Amino acid sequence: MTRHSRTSRRRFLGTLTGTAALAAAARLDAAAAPEILSRPEQAPVPASDLLQIGLIGAGIQGVADTDVALTVPGTKVVAVCDLYTGRLADARDRWGADLFTTRDYRELLARQDVDAVIIATPDHWHRQMSVDALDARKPAYCEKPMVQTLGEGEAVIAAQQKTGVVFQVGSQGLSSVGNEQARALVAAGAIGTLVYAEGFWARNSPMGAWQYPIPPDASPETVDWDRFLGQAPKRPYDPIRFFRWRNYRDYGTGVTGDLFVHLFSSLHFITNSLGPTSIVATGGLRYWHDGRDAADVMLGMFDYPETAAHPAFNLSLRCNFVDGTSGSTYLRLVGSDGSLDVEWDRVVLRKNKVWDPRRAIQPEFMHDPEPEAEIDRAALMSAAGTTYLADSSYKGAHYDHFVRFFNAIRGVGPSVVEDVVFGYRAAAPALACNLSYYEKRAIGWDPVAMKVVPAR
Repeated sequence: MTRHSRTSRRRFLGTLTGTAALAAAARLDAAAAPEILSRPEQAPVPASDLLQIGLIGAGIQGVADTDVALTVPGTKVVAVCDLYTGRLADARDRWGADLFTTRDYRELLARQDVDAVIIATPDHWHRQMSVDALDARKPAYCEKPMVQTLGEGEAVIAAQQKTGVVFQVGSQGLSSVGNEQARALVAAGAIGTLVYAEGFWARNSPMGAWQYPIPPDASPETVDWDRFLGQAPKRPYDPIRFFRWRNYRDYGTGVTGDLFVHLFSSLHFITNSLGPTSIVATGGLRYWHDGRDAADVMLGMFDYPETAAHPAFNLSLRCNFVDGTSGSTYLRLVGSDGSLDVEWDRVVLRKNKVWDPRRAIQPEFMHDPEPEAEIDRAALMSAAGTTYLADSSYKGAHYDHFVRFFNAIRGVGPSVVEDVVFGYRAAAPALACNLSYYEKRAIGWDPVAMKVVPAR
């Protein structure tokens, strides 16, 4: 067992007590039947402790966020901001005719009846709106990625640290029971020494590739085009850019900022990592020739250095919007003793029954590093494994993420799992992928100082 494995295993077992520690350790050493992951019921919220939410950006993700947030006891939406009048009308139909609606998010932030905000706008607005929300002393849930470009995170971090206001980034899978189980297994040494990780996100549909519908009444009168552009380059009104903004570099962050960031968030949580030091990306626009300037296929390679929390390891990520199999999404961690396939509600631990391969360098085995008499071919071909499944009552990672956010606002339980610093460290390597892809060079990153450095 390596120094990292011994240290992390002691740290994990030290957090458990009595028979729970023994049971957890035993599960790592033998194949087990599927185990059920459960989440305790949330404690009742007093009627007097109502949190009133303002939504900034009532598109697909903003509506999904708000609908989930409203399933958490003690929440109500009271204000909505959007730049398309059709969405404001839809919001009143969905959440009540008395809803305050506006095209100017600053009016929403100024309201005394808004206790917290959800920011679900195009990426190029994340930094400014997050800073303004924090300065207005409004706890903020900002959709991933936290910012659009490297360097913007510093302003959001400074605003949060100055105000002390609760801030959570919306990579909702981070709060999943799957991630928590994977984190515990890695800390306990379940896969030995981590050497490699990989992630994949595949789509093959118009909506999956961001070909969102454009309302027939969209026009310069119903869309506040100039406010949408903000600091982006000025150009004539274009409904395709407004409703399909993820396809364009001026407003979005491509597949890396939209999807890689989920995988970085989970990986960093599971391994306690601060991030990679080297980023190289390649890809292209292979299929969706619809005027977009964002790649529909992207591959990234990342070097993670040795730290007190984990050994040095490599990561590869892929995203494909032209995938003929469609729908494949996973994060896999591979170690010297096994692997983990991690999903938000499911984790599969696989362990190969083999001897320590490092003995091949020991003198007594130099002449025959794989003695035939000791090889059990059946054991080598089949891996012992355990599957961990969320129970049928599990409300999902999205729900859990909002529970954490609202509890942090109320001062109940642990702090948010994806705070401003964690959120930037998850976004940064994804944004560095874009820099590498467009500038055709390796990007160096200091994950501690959170700054671009010369590539090595």
